[in-house]
Amino acid sequence: MKILVCIKQVPDMESKFVPDGDGTWYDRTELAWRMNEYDEYGVEQAVQVKEATGGDLTVICIGPDRVKETMKKALAMGCDRGVHIVDDQIHQKDSFAVASLLADFARDKDFDLIFCGMQSQDRGSGQVGAMLGAMLERETVTTVVDFQLEDGLLTVKRELEGGTKAVVSTQLPAVITCQLGLNTPRYPTLPNIMKAKKKEMLSVDVAACNCPAQTVRPLSIGAPEKRGSSLFLEGEPADLAAQLVTILNERTGIPA
Repeated sequence: MKILVCIKQVPDMESKFVPDGDGTWYDRTELAWRMNEYDEYGVEQAVQVKEATGGDLTVICIGPDRVKETMKKALAMGCDRGVHIVDDQIHQKDSFAVASLLADFARDKDFDLIFCGMQSQDRGSGQVGAMLGAMLERETVTTVVDFQLEDGLLTVKRELEGGTKAVVSTQLPAVITCQLGLNTPRYPTLPNIMKAKKKEMLSVDVAACNCPAQTVRPLSIGAPEKRGSSLFLEGEPADLAAQLVTILNERTGIPA
């Protein structure tokens, strides 16, 4: 079985974000970086399928050279090789362009299963995995929270609006997008981290890929406008109510 898992490197959400010099994205020089949390569940599920079937597992990531560090974590978790599409301007590409790059790589590789995170933590569009499946003309199941594969039949549980779940069955090949809670991502052990350094890492220049002309790109980005400060009231409930009425009267101009 041939398996592909798509990951993205995102900034740590605890980082301090400020607009960059061009004002079209956030400044990336001082940020800490990590694997997109949703993708970690995709990597774990892909590794579990590889271990159960004796399959071959490739991890792919698009971005500048720094994404190789994130890819090494996926290799240490159990992926067999990495494919790095080198693109320093990936932040300027929309979901359609990203999915097109992934589809261009995967189209002639005969992958039985392709895993993606449900969405990325920085953009959160939730579109790339679904678009990838459509471009490859594969059965696509999104927001998966439970996964079972037996004799080529894939049975998954999808999370729907309102916390309800739907059970879906399909044949391979298929594209899956993984929701939080699908599994428990493993921590790479030191021996596996050392082994990951020796695994194959193929680099592909984005210029050699079939990517459509840009359709959507950020024009400007800025910090939220500061509209005022918060006011904390202290005291007994009756006193708090009286304070609140006084403040509202003062700010609305309506007499008590």
